[in-house]
Amino acid sequence: MSSQRVRPEILDFTPYVPGLTVEEIKARYGLEEVIKLASNENPLGVSPLAQEAIARAASQAFRYPQNHSPRLTAAIGKAMGLPAGHIVAGNGSDELIDLLFRVLAQPGKSNVLCYEHSFSMYGLTARLCGVDYREVPRGEDFRLPLESLAEAVDANTAMVFVTSPDNPTGLAARAEELQVLSGVLPKGAVLVVDEAYMDFTWPPEEYSVLHMVPEMDNLVVLRTFSKAYGLAGLRVGYGALPLWLADHVRRARPPFTVNLVAEEAALAVLEDDNFYSATLEAVFTGRERLLKRLPELGCTVWPSQANFVMFKPPYPADQVCEELLKRGVIVRHLKSFGLADNIRVNVGTKPETEAFLKALEAILHG
Repeated sequence: MSSQRVRPEILDFTPYVPGLTVEEIKARYGLEEVIKLASNENPLGVSPLAQEAIARAASQAFRYPQNHSPRLTAAIGKAMGLPAGHIVAGNGSDELIDLLFRVLAQPGKSNVLCYEHSFSMYGLTARLCGVDYREVPRGEDFRLPLESLAEAVDANTAMVFVTSPDNPTGLAARAEELQVLSGVLPKGAVLVVDEAYMDFTWPPEEYSVLHMVPEMDNLVVLRTFSKAYGLAGLRVGYGALPLWLADHVRRARPPFTVNLVAEEAALAVLEDDNFYSATLEAVFTGRERLLKRLPELGCTVWPSQANFVMFKPPYPADQVCEELLKRGVIVRHLKSFGLADNIRVNVGTKPETEAFLKALEAILHG
């Protein structure tokens, strides 16, 4: 039997299921226009400087990129105020998550901690690697349970994951709270703070722990070019790691995982201050509009520091999502996060956000 050749972790493995694409929705519902507000993508699209860099790099696609992306890691370090030796670039931050498991967690011995209703990649990667994945309950009103994480750690805990701002709630932990958590971890454990949405916090210095990485030997910060930098389709992310860990991760990784075109686009977008500023302005304005308007429509909303808002409609969330789809608006039903009553909607352009609100109003009060 073929199943006897496969590792037991794989036999009952449930893969990550992304949302439907715009093309799939158009075909399924016979729609001409579709607005996608389900994947937390950049509302402004791709930076003009990145588009130019992609076009220039196209003719070089037959070449291998430089291994470990030294130009990119140097540019990231410069932009973030960190020595380049702390930066490891990856094929999306998902690759960094996978590498951390491979380097730090021992199958059959280690455990990894997170909290319930969180980003699924931590648990999926743990199961693929044969590592015990444990979740603690969230605090009241979905608060990030940092105290509970600290209490759940034991001598075999390899990593503690915290997403801040959190997906799917948009809630963020304060930097000093995360510093305290890292300080109480046993010597073998590493705190991994996934800051994929950190660009959208205000004020960011109250929330980010990126600047603390050089002085702490048990803190890893993950970042991505998929959100504020608009390169989700090119898969570029990075980790800021203690020097001892960065060295091990570089040695363990496959070569050339950040492709040549993606690296050039990332280098360009780091220079595009206009695009970055316009992205933040669009997100802050759109987020305020959602946080104001959704309660007026009878929805419960949670405060958000991300480029999306989580809300609970007054009618069943799955039905509301289905009705929105029929009207050409894709949002994320949070059933896969274990939150079947809730919906996540990311900020779009101003016309997209208004079209979503108009469609929702028609569904709830039409």
